[in-house]
Amino acid sequence: MVNELRGLRSSARGAPPGARPRNDRAALGFLAPWLLGLTLITIGPMAMSLYLSFTDYNLLQDANFTGLTNIERMTTDVRLFRSLGVTTLYVLISTPVQLAVALALALLLDRGLRGLALYRSIFYLPSLLGASVAVAELWRRTFGSDGLVNQILFAVTGIEGPGWVSSPSTALGTLMLLHVWTFGAPMVIFLAGLRQIPASYYEAASVDGASRLRQFRSITLPLLSPIIFFNLVLGIINSFQSFTQAFIISGGNGGPSDSTLFFTLYLYQQGFVNFNMGYASALAWLLLIIIAAFTAINFWASKYWVFYDD
Repeated sequence: MVNELRGLRSSARGAPPGARPRNDRAALGFLAPWLLGLTLITIGPMAMSLYLSFTDYNLLQDANFTGLTNIERMTTDVRLFRSLGVTTLYVLISTPVQLAVALALALLLDRGLRGLALYRSIFYLPSLLGASVAVAELWRRTFGSDGLVNQILFAVTGIEGPGWVSSPSTALGTLMLLHVWTFGAPMVIFLAGLRQIPASYYEAASVDGASRLRQFRSITLPLLSPIIFFNLVLGIINSFQSFTQAFIISGGNGGPSDSTLFFTLYLYQQGFVNFNMGYASALAWLLLIIIAAFTAINFWASKYWVFYDD
């Protein structure tokens, strides 16, 4: 049926039946670089990674097919479960806190402050630098035993603080704080969403005697829920992929006592330190499945709290 319609359309234009329209060829020509990149940079490596996940490839010898050996190894890998626990705790705490801070500052900036563009740029800057090696190194020195935080703590209270990044009980907390500090990107998105809410809604609520808190709960949150959902999904995905901060602060070993052993860091150790590329490929696919599961749960739960103004 489609071919018949295409033949009729070509005949109507005076072209021989079966000939591809000129516009289609031009579109394919423009799409060709993207399709080539998608195949060579994304689909090709993913297919190779899927194959390697069923092998014992170690960079030095040919890959041998081992079936489900890597998956069976995961079930008894204690450090893998430890890294999953650290990463899950990091995601479940740092992501909501970051979104809460971003929303609070967006509400503050939405009040029409002078120099709004300057404040917005200042707050957005950490998002550009937060995942960099330089900021991670700065963070390690700031929260070190003789870092700026302990110097201020001693000057104000006379108490000598611990090495925040060298103590198993506080190291992960400093990484969460660094993640929260990069609230600029969600804040800008929240600010754009707040500008889309009609002011007449707030004016009508004020006439009816609604307090600021009631307006926030009954107007702002429902109308902003699609933006919150968008930031939540992106935040969870980015948190699962965090790597640089833990690598720099822990020196690449996930210490102290594996307290900062993110899943991505453990994957890196297996692939590029121990040269277990086959096992690392299997871990990469496990991470993909975990992120997909969290995203699917978010989309399923969104029907209960996300409201679209149709």
